[in-house]
Amino acid sequence: MSTSVENSFSKQFEKEVHLAYQRMGSKLRNTVRTKSGVKGSSTVFQKVGKGTASTKARHGKVPVMNVDHAAVECTLADYYAGDWVDALDEVKVNHDERGVIANAGAYALGRKTDDLIIARLDTSTNFAGANSDGLTKAKVLTAFEMLGAADVPDDGERYAVVGWKQWSQLLDIEEFANADYVGDDDLPWRGTQAKRWLGSLWFPHSGLSASSSVRLCHWYHRTALGHASGADVKTDVTWHGDRAAHFVNNSMSQGAVLIDASGVVTLRCLES
Repeated sequence: MSTSVENSFSKQFEKEVHLAYQRMGSKLRNTVRTKSGVKGSSTVFQKVGKGTASTKARHGKVPVMNVDHAAVECTLADYYAGDWVDALDEVKVNHDERGVIANAGAYALGRKTDDLIIARLDTSTNFAGANSDGLTKAKVLTAFEMLGAADVPDDGERYAVVGWKQWSQLLDIEEFANADYVGDDDLPWRGTQAKRWLGSLWFPHSGLSASSSVRLCHWYHRTALGHASGADVKTDVTWHGDRAAHFVNNSMSQGAVLIDASGVVTLRCLES
């Protein structure tokens, strides 16, 4: 196999994996603070506290707010997802084997990205309601009040991620699913399963943590969590003549951290 063919194959494969990861990899990465191109094994996100405005005397000095600043460290780790592509597979099968492997690698890395963010969301101890029932209107309103009481900005950057069981329960809430309340444009079954309600984007996710039939759903502000990437998705394709196959190795270096616990409210939902 010539060097030029090898390089062409590798570049095409890397492009396909990268595009697949962007298209269908992570559902949560764009809902949190992100930092790319990190050098080293860790990085920091700045957490800024609240300032207080006050008056001053004529010709007096402007009072200093003394806003608290804290650096929250995010540690990165390396992750890999590899597989073999036989040189003759595309001759034997009716589908695009290269595309199948590319998509599989992108999915695997996307799930890992979401796993990192979900693990940080799970450290929240701001619980709305009990864990003895499902996702009810009362529980949603309790969480809504908690976010407001914590001065979490209502600026269109709040997100609520729930399990598919909870998504079905939301569809039973008239204020969530009835066009008379939300309008035709925001009905949840039009296009992608996501919709805006109570100033937040709600969407289902299959990877949320569950223990003893209790699913942890989260309502959070984008600035409450951080995701850092030292190396975005990369693909290395190596030809192994003894196997007559390419080994496709997808890798990335990423991490996530909870920056401000007050910006996350967790809804514990029983799944019967």
